[in-house]
Amino acid sequence: MADPQKTCAQSNKTVLCISGLAGTGKSTLAKKLAQKYNLQYYSGGDALKDLAKQNGYDISVQGWWERDAGITFLKERLSDPKFDRAVDEKLLEYAKQGNVLLDSWTMPWLLKGGFKIWLEASTEKRVTRVAERDNMPLIEARKMLEEKEKRTKEIYQGLYGFTLGEDLTPFDFVLDTDNLTASQVFEVLCHVVDNLVLSTSSVF
Repeated sequence: MADPQKTCAQSNKTVLCISGLAGTGKSTLAKKLAQKYNLQYYSGGDALKDLAKQNGYDISVQGWWERDAGITFLKERLSDPKFDRAVDEKLLEYAKQGNVLLDSWTMPWLLKGGFKIWLEASTEKRVTRVAERDNMPLIEARKMLEEKEKRTKEIYQGLYGFTLGEDLTPFDFVLDTDNLTASQVFEVLCHVVDNLVLSTSSVF
């Protein structure tokens, strides 16, 4: 049997896209998958934070997106789409190169081809995870998460016409992570990549 890392490296058309609302573990898992399969990792959220930094925001605070500064930047993005358009254009360029894993909320709708994975989790579970991750009280984590997702949905609805977290039609695989550990989710996703992506990578 071929080594998965070698297989991915040889197929420069391999494009994975992982999405999921905050608290589903998508970024951590996406980085682990990229490392395992020798794929270049690109994050839409990280790229947006870099733009925020360039525009004077202090992004050093843990859980920045769920803090006041992150919400303020969301409002700025809502009034001016230049930030999101710049990031999405860059991610599409990376996708054309192949051999990439994109951690993005928009690419499943904007990207033609590729294999797209959505990680699902209940609001309760996500609030708990975010509170633990960012050392926040549960009440504050819920409030900030709801505000963040409301603004984010408005941005993408206005820019591209899709409803984040509700329209799952672009996805090839949807996984409910509520009752799974991070290691179990990773194991499932490796199985999916091995059997649904690498075996037919030329299609994507």
